[in-house]
Amino acid sequence: MGAGEVWALGAVELAALVAAGEVSAAEVVAAQLERIAVVNPQVNAVTRLMGDSARQAAQEVDRRRAAGERLGPLAGVPFTVKENIHVAGSATTHGVPYFRDRVAEADAPPVRRLRAAGAIPIGRTNMPDLAIAGVHTVSQLFGDTVNPWDPGRTPGGTSGGDAVAVATGMAPLGLGNDSGGSVRNPAAFNGVAALKPSYGRFPADHRMGDQDPVLGHQLFPVDGPLARTVADLRAAYEALAGADPQDPRAVPVPLYGPRPDAPVRVGVVTDPGGRGDVHPQVRAAIEAAAAALQDAGHPVEEVEVPRLQDALDGYGALLRTEFALAWPKLRGLLTDDSARFIELFTQRHPAVGLEGYVSQAGVRLGVQRAWAALFERCPLLLGPVSTQPVPEPVVPRTVEEHDALMAPMRLLTASTYVGVPAVAVPTGVTDGLPQGVQIMAGMYREDLCLDAAQRIEERLGVFAPIDPVGAVGAVGPGPSGG
Repeated sequence: MGAGEVWALGAVELAALVAAGEVSAAEVVAAQLERIAVVNPQVNAVTRLMGDSARQAAQEVDRRRAAGERLGPLAGVPFTVKENIHVAGSATTHGVPYFRDRVAEADAPPVRRLRAAGAIPIGRTNMPDLAIAGVHTVSQLFGDTVNPWDPGRTPGGTSGGDAVAVATGMAPLGLGNDSGGSVRNPAAFNGVAALKPSYGRFPADHRMGDQDPVLGHQLFPVDGPLARTVADLRAAYEALAGADPQDPRAVPVPLYGPRPDAPVRVGVVTDPGGRGDVHPQVRAAIEAAAAALQDAGHPVEEVEVPRLQDALDGYGALLRTEFALAWPKLRGLLTDDSARFIELFTQRHPAVGLEGYVSQAGVRLGVQRAWAALFERCPLLLGPVSTQPVPEPVVPRTVEEHDALMAPMRLLTASTYVGVPAVAVPTGVTDGLPQGVQIMAGMYREDLCLDAAQRIEERLGVFAPIDPVGAVGAVGPGPSGG
């Protein structure tokens, strides 16, 4: 197989070819670096290359194979890493100048686990400033990332760089994080798949320096993979899950729960909260996914998620109260546009003070209990990633504009607040833009989500990699490094 074809293959395919000796890990890395050189100037997703270290890691994979040593399940598979996840020897910049020289001494747990499976970090990827400044991927250090389907639409965020890199064939896997939809909305906006794991399923390290995150920032952000196929998500899931001494929140729950005797019931929520803002294209995507699951034998029924507004209010109250305490330091790291996004968020969700903050712990448990009861009856929940198609890369300037941007993604926020797993999976392309849905399940039942997403993919197809449409010339500083 020639190196020119390799970049289009998925992670599972690449690992099998490397293990069989049909292609070398060195050829895989070379093909991906060549693809990045061709495509990235048009989309600005990869911020910094890790070419030299990737070539060295590939040589080690090839040496081990030649020596007859056992290879990991992702041996030779390149992956990208978001700018807020530690990679040893690379600065964890969070997209802002203040952190540009903060070089990590060690890998974060998910990077370490992917390396242990044989995968190879090949580049860092763009994100909004501090991963808090909106759902469009633009950072002070690296500029705007472009949606490869339509440069007039946002690639989403905050893991937009990884989603675009995966969608355009620059890597078969991306490693991002999700604290309210941040792997799922860019996956849907770029026609790829993503997994938000349950709270505690994957170990992580989200410290800035030696500072551990406060409560809401412990409960909500989780690291998760992006890929073009569900099979590749599953392979990453198996590599990333498990307890780890670096993160005492991570639990030793089995990867796969009890196998149901028959396809489980699917609850379909088309319009979360009944707000009447579901675009016909989004409704059609949900109907197509529901039909695919029904054809696979799943009973399907319309449901409503319980205590949605309590979840949205609780999420906002916890994070806003924490932002209020940190705001004097954070504000100086942000541009006016980035700061405005947070300020508008805080106008909608005022700080609640100590008494309100403490009471939210009880509210959250009650909401989790209500969702658990729903999953007892319907072990799977199918719904929109966003009730609207891919938006333009706008910066909201009023509370109303902020609401118009964020309200369509309310099911992302609510599922993050509850902590349940979710898989975003594409369903098709309409008017040149990808469509997608998300599948949720009860705590630690990522396996049910992945199984259902696989059935949707088998029925409706895979839509990436693609070549960027209409993006001409560089849109940012471009990647540094070898």
